[in-house]
Amino acid sequence: MMKTRILLTNDDGITAVGLRELEEGLRGLGRLTVVAPDRERSASGHSLTLQHPLRIDEQGPGHYAVDGTPTDCVFLGVNQVMRHERPDLVISGINRGGNLGDDITYSGTVAAAFEATLLGIPAIAVSLEYEREYHFATASRVARKVTEMVLAQGLPPDTMLNVNVPDLPWDKLAGFRVTRQGKRFYSGVVRENVDPRGRHYYWIGGEVLPGPAAVDTDAALVRRGFVSITPIHLDLTNHRALAALAEWEWES
Repeated sequence: MMKTRILLTNDDGITAVGLRELEEGLRGLGRLTVVAPDRERSASGHSLTLQHPLRIDEQGPGHYAVDGTPTDCVFLGVNQVMRHERPDLVISGINRGGNLGDDITYSGTVAAAFEATLLGIPAIAVSLEYEREYHFATASRVARKVTEMVLAQGLPPDTMLNVNVPDLPWDKLAGFRVTRQGKRFYSGVVRENVDPRGRHYYWIGGEVLPGPAAVDTDAALVRRGFVSITPIHLDLTNHRALAALAEWEWES
């Protein structure tokens, strides 16, 4: 029987410990191919490189570095590296830091999985919400469990899974919860400084602020020690707004 083909990627770069732990945790589930950025590309969103050529550097059997974004990596992984044997599943991660609530609009990790979904391939994004310990081994075990479930059950059409793992030992996890996307609030800090040539530069940062009291969202559940699993689909239409907008006097 032909082995399941799994494409791995991330946005922290091909040398990131999270990607290494993901690959190790998935061994035995199929044939693994890694196509990842050659450096960190965090917060790159769903960005596809169109203005300059991309290069693929084979760094060992089944391991390829791309001088582009996570979206580029999935696109090239599917349409070039694995063009003769299309992947059955794409997994992006393990990201160093959660991708909860509004984070998904910026996340290169989630964007890579989103690109796979656009290409018609089931996909999972896995992120570790870290505090100080970086329990990548826990996130790796979570990734394996979720992968086994997806391979056994499949995913609905046009749907990917966004998985976030608390920074806890495996035996301290509160459990697994399928939940909805919540909100994530940041302080919005911009730090201004001056370089040695007297030119101003700016560093975007900010800390996570306490969110609303909702208890059934991804961010709230991860804070309580649960693994959050959020199904995300391609249709971005706000269906609740359709009726209201239809009542506007468009023809006046």
